[in-house]
Amino acid sequence: MAEDIEIDLDDLERRMKGAMDSLRAEFASLRTGRASASMVEPVQVEAYGQMTPINQVGTVNVPEPRMVTINVWDKGMVGKVEKAIRESGLGINPQTNGTIIMLPIPELNEERRRELTKVAAQYAEHARVAIRNVRRDGMDQIKKGKANGMPEDDQKFWETAVQELTDKSIGNVDQALEAKQAEIMQV
Repeated sequence: MAEDIEIDLDDLERRMKGAMDSLRAEFASLRTGRASASMVEPVQVEAYGQMTPINQVGTVNVPEPRMVTINVWDKGMVGKVEKAIRESGLGINPQTNGTIIMLPIPELNEERRRELTKVAAQYAEHARVAIRNVRRDGMDQIKKGKANGMPEDDQKFWETAVQELTDKSIGNVDQALEAKQAEIMQV
């Protein structure tokens, strides 16, 4: 029975990648000085009696580095989309031209850039904590295996494998954070 004990590294790796994917999504929603279609993804619009993501009521484009446009499909929804953007907390003042809503992205000042780098660091720390929690789950599996008769050599092997996976994932988080902070601070 002791030989049958295995730790599911694939599951641990999948969960760590999930934390990384979540971090990338959070980073994408951070407003840098550059326009991005993902900036408006979290914005919900009341459409046809229910809350709907903006990308389901119109086409989101980035025609210029500092401009996001939303081509609303239903003319009657333009006002609601504009209102949702104003109330979203993005700090962007929409301009309407027929069914097209233009979102000019203002230049960020130095103070705001520093605040955003701190927010990015918080997001990265949340991802690190999630990865460490996955590591802890893996180590708990190893402890259960030890209690069920796992040989000490196997235990050391799995502990090393889980730790290497954790180190690699946290390294990826750190790289993503450095890249995002550089992007935010870029004038």
